[in-house]
Amino acid sequence: MTTELFIACFALGLAILFRWSFKHLPGESWQVIGAMPCSKTQDGRWNGINLTYYGFFVANAYVLGTAVCFILLGAAGVPPTGSIILAGSLLLPCIAASKLVARVVEKKKYTFSVAGAVFVAIIITPPIIIGVDATAGRWMGFELHVMTAAAAMSIAYAFGEGAGRLACISYGCCYGKPIGDLPPTIQRCFRNHYFVFSGKTKKIAYADGFDGQKVVPVQAITAILYCLSGLIGAYLFLKGYVIIAFFVTLIVTQGWRFLSEFLRADYRGQGKITAYQIMGMVGLAYASVLAVVLSHNAPAFIDLATGLGYLWSPAVILFLQALWLLTFIFKGRSQVTGATLSFHVHEHRI
Repeated sequence: MTTELFIACFALGLAILFRWSFKHLPGESWQVIGAMPCSKTQDGRWNGINLTYYGFFVANAYVLGTAVCFILLGAAGVPPTGSIILAGSLLLPCIAASKLVARVVEKKKYTFSVAGAVFVAIIITPPIIIGVDATAGRWMGFELHVMTAAAAMSIAYAFGEGAGRLACISYGCCYGKPIGDLPPTIQRCFRNHYFVFSGKTKKIAYADGFDGQKVVPVQAITAILYCLSGLIGAYLFLKGYVIIAFFVTLIVTQGWRFLSEFLRADYRGQGKITAYQIMGMVGLAYASVLAVVLSHNAPAFIDLATGLGYLWSPAVILFLQALWLLTFIFKGRSQVTGATLSFHVHEHRI
């Protein structure tokens, strides 16, 4: 009953968050949190750096996904120290890859690619798990089952990217095609379900001029599908069906990544089949082979209460706080938009 209650409360919280976000985040006021002055101009004003809701929601998503990973790993008997070492070993190269892959594929210096980071994560996750188990695990007395850790991380990723799509809505990136450009049959599917973005500094406006138009809500569909797969995967994991949980989240996330590209209007590189679609299918095939080979490697016991208890470890709390702050600093400073600020004194209040 504890597992069912946990999943139900998690689902309710996500439903409330998504309902509010899909309604408000496409608006102009939900792009920039604030601006910091950085250099003074000759006319006495200041050039400013914009701090974005994109960074805020991405940081939230990273913390959510990592917290879920810690809970599931803890439920499988991995102590907080082991979870922190594993998460840190994977997050650092993936955060760097999100920018590097976008530069290679899209030829853009000031953008990020979640798809690129995920592809790198799929490739490097098994050796990182094995490496952490053989080093820190042996020294500190904990054991990492490869498929258990991989399943926990796959589920965590589903939640992390699902929640992270709220960042894309607020910034107006990763947007769908205008409804009017779709075939009539598909148009009918989105007759009552669409986004209309406002604000000239949103990417959908300055990149394609689609602000004010009804577009396919790709980000919302992704958020719902990914988090739904995460909920199903988490339930299966906690019931002991680790391999099935891994496949459910992997197939849904990478399968939708391939299909969703056909509904997106933002530039994704050259070709009808994009590099990101190829990465998704290659990553799925690679992970599937590993899952079959390592399917015997699974824990004997999973306990949700233990995992939830580990989440309140001081080390875990400090790690999640540091992760949020560093992610916001790295991804919350807009490098595409700017601000001009001026300051004055309220004379009547002196």
